Amino acid sequence: MRDTMYAIGFKQYGNPEVLQPLERSMPTLTPDSVLIKVVAAGVNPADTNFRRGAFRFVIRVKLPFVSGLDVAGIVAAVGENVHQFKVGDSVYAMLPTSEGGGYAEYAVVHSTTLSRLPANLSFMQASAVPLAALTAYQGLNEYARVQPNDKILIYGASGGVGTFAVQIARAMGADVTAVCSTRNLSLVEELGAHSIIDYTKQSVDALPRMYDTFFDTRAQFPFVKGAQAIKRGGRLLSLNPGMNNPISGLYAKRNGYDLRGFLVTPNGEDLRKITKLVEQGLVSPVIDRTYMLSEASQSHMYSETKRVSGKLVLRIDETQAE
Repeated sequence: MRDTMYAIGFKQYGNPEVLQPLERSMPTLTPDSVLIKVVAAGVNPADTNFRRGAFRFVIRVKLPFVSGLDVAGIVAAVGENVHQFKVGDSVYAMLPTSEGGGYAEYAVVHSTTLSRLPANLSFMQASAVPLAALTAYQGLNEYARVQPNDKILIYGASGGVGTFAVQIARAMGADVTAVCSTRNLSLVEELGAHSIIDYTKQSVDALPRMYDTFFDTRAQFPFVKGAQAIKRGGRLLSLNPGMNNPISGLYAKRNGYDLRGFLVTPNGEDLRKITKLVEQGLVSPVIDRTYMLSEASQSHMYSETKRVSGKLVLRIDETQAE
């Protein structure tokens, strides 16, 4: 086994140009972990936020930092306590947010956060799944507690989390209303939304109070406006954990709904449930563009345009990426 590997990351916070090649020591295999030879890695808005330093007062990272929170690849080695995976298995996972490490030739993952690759996905497709799909699944299942026939409003339905949220909510039996721009109407319709709102033509905050859950997958919609569409006893979910403050909570309570901001956590059991949904044909990743690992900075530039439909993916091992 080699001593070093090639990776892409940053030594200081800044614009996409701070991403640079890094020579890193091979990850250390622990008794409960798995070493993955990375074939493909997902690119998420979280990656650009880490690079800009947007999280530096909330989540401390050690510089230089290797970007990337989604990986799909082949098991290269397993720890002595790992028995459910073996060398050669095709797997995928979300990496811990404070550690990153996806934009690299190899990554170490705790075995409890790992899942075998869905049988009907390539490495490239699978690498687009973990973080975004886990965010959607945990939001809808754990925080919104979605039940069949619940009315769900998904804001940002054409983004990475949004495309999964539409499909997962539908698989849960919910009545899904998706919010997106004009250019993504056909995409969201194909994902299975029961109804679609074009926010460029219809104001979301003017909707009647008819939804059990309002899921803001972009962490951008003002919760005061979102409240107008939520039934009494309903929920407003946001990917902005800053929503969990006494003032916002009191406002929500007075207006008859529950407000919750949350962050996704790596979870192998949840990922395996998502894998089943993928293999059943109920959930599928949407990939906007793919890039070589050396083009990571270009992928961040495009991500920051806020015009990505679905996910972006990096090809780490060109020989096995397709």
